[in-house]
Parts: sequence; structure tokens; C-alpha cells
Amino acid sequence: MRRRWVVPPEIFAVGLAFLLGMLVLFVTGYPPLQAFEALLRGAFGTRNAVGQTLTQATPILFTSLAFLLAFRSGIFNIGVEGQFLVGAFVATLVGIFLRGIPFPAHAVLALFLGGLGGAAYALLPAFLKVYLGAHEVITTMMLSYVALYLTSYFVNYPLKAPGWVAQTELVASSARLPKILPPTQLSLAFPIALGFALLTLWFLERTVHGFAIRAVGLNPEASENRGISVRRYQVLAFVLSGFIAGVGGGGEILGVHGRFVDGFSPGYGWDGIAVSLVGRLHPLGCVLASVLFGMLRAGGMTMTRVTKVPLDLSLIIQALVILLVAAPFFIRYLGSFFRREGKR
Repeated sequence: MRRRWVVPPEIFAVGLAFLLGMLVLFVTGYPPLQAFEALLRGAFGTRNAVGQTLTQATPILFTSLAFLLAFRSGIFNIGVEGQFLVGAFVATLVGIFLRGIPFPAHAVLALFLGGLGGAAYALLPAFLKVYLGAHEVITTMMLSYVALYLTSYFVNYPLKAPGWVAQTELVASSARLPKILPPTQLSLAFPIALGFALLTLWFLERTVHGFAIRAVGLNPEASENRGISVRRYQVLAFVLSGFIAGVGGGGEILGVHGRFVDGFSPGYGWDGIAVSLVGRLHPLGCVLASVLFGMLRAGGMTMTRVTKVPLDLSLIIQALVILLVAAPFFIRYLGSFFRREGKR
């Protein structure tokens, strides 16, 4: 019997997005092959390039896992960005003001309290959703802007370090996460993110509470009839989601920046939503998709430097990937079209 190979639609979407990106380059007068060769070399060509790619992938992996966990319970936590910022801010405060604690206890404490900060910030929209019926898309999005402007205020005024840059003082060295691939900025935050991916997979697939969260996400009415409290597990998923996002924010401060810099996040929370969808809402899929987005970010800078192609092009490719992955009917149609053509 002839074996049938099926290409996952997400892989097909990524390949199609790259082809469209090359077409955009060609139409705008840039050499597509040279540009993509520079992009791949900038992402994986050297040891430093790999370190930079994984550094870019780390916060996106955290935020994608955070979105995934809430989504599996039927919650659309679009405010991961705000929980990420709050976690980063709390970890910064712990790193600056709690002195005299040796490493690694100081770093672990800062990450843990950063996670609790993110979880506490997720608790508000969770209660608004579960007990008052407020839609989580609106509340979490608005709270993201609150977190953005509130942290910006503190960094620009009460906690601003001397100088013209809006940033805090450096956190204590005992709170910093060690670099694992110097001279790149890749830090211990990356293996921690991988650990969270495995932990999320184990929690969802191997524990009673993970099963309950998945059941609530699939069919809340049936779950309620079987004795599973929908409210309880939606709040739990919201809080765990915020905790992961908060740890991710703390990891970015303690591992890369060393202080809270106003605007340090280019939108990791929003990228995490897209990465989670590209990764088919699976923790291991999120790992692969976050590396892909890290590659586009890191390689895009090299592509711009070598070939003068605007960095916006890599952002266009990211947008195409998201657009095509979010259009499963279109991808399925293309797949069936090519299968029909192959049989002729």
C-alpha cells in the first residue's frame, strides 16, 4: 500500500509566506535570493547568530505558552503583553531593592515574584469575565495599555535613573541570569522557557487539572454537567497564563537588559498570540514557532545591514505567516488543489 505524505498546513503556510516575501522583494527591486541568504546566515550562520536568534525567541516562547494555556480553557487572553510588562516591572523592583540575597536565590525570587505579579494582574480580568460577564478580549486589551502607561510613568519619573534615557537603575548582580553563550545575550532564561514548555505539556496532558482545563475549553456545558467547575478552571487557567507571562517578563529583564527600559518590549505579548497559533496551540509547536519568529527578527537585522532591504520586510513575512495560518480553509483548498493536480 502506497504511503501518503501529508504536509501540515502550518508548514505549507510558512513556505508560501517566504515565497510571497521573495515576490515582494523582486517587485520592489531587491535581489530575493541574496536577501534570504543573508537572513538565514544572520539567523543560523554563526554561533553568535544562533545565540541572537534564541535570545529573540525566548520572550516570545513565554508569551505564546501563556496565551496557549488560557486558550485551552476557552479564554482569549489577549492581554499577555500587559502581564509580561507587570512581571518585568516586579522582577526589576525585586532586583533593585531586595539586597543582600545571594545568587541564585535572588534571581529565583525575582522571577517567582515577577510571575506572581503577572498572575495577580491576570486575576482582575479573570474575575470580571467569570463573575460579571465582561468579555476578556476587551478587558485584557485595555489592561495591557494600563500596564504599558503605568510602567512608563514609573520609569520616566519616580524610578528614573540619572541620564536622558527612561530607565531604572541596574538590578543587583545577584539577581542577573547568567549568559550561556557569551558574547551574545542568550541567558539562562532560554532553558527556563523550554522547561516551561515541557511543564505546560505535562500539566495539560498528564494531570487532572490540565484535563479539566481542556474539557472546559472544548465544551463548558458538558463539563459543568460532569461536575467540573467552569468558573474555577477558567480562573485557574487565567492565573497560570499570567504567571508564565510574568516570569517571561522577569527573564527578559534579568537575562538581557539588566534594568527596566521604557519600551523594551517591541510587542512580545502580541507576537506570542501569533506564535501560539502558528504552533498549533501545542507547547512543542510553540517552541518551533518561536524559533522561527526569532529567526525572522535576528536574521532580518543582518538582511537589512548586508543587502539594504528594509527591516519591515521581515515584519511583512511574519504578517503573511500569521495571515496564512489563520486562513485554514485557504490552505486546505490549496492542498487539495495540488493533490488533484498530482493525480492527473
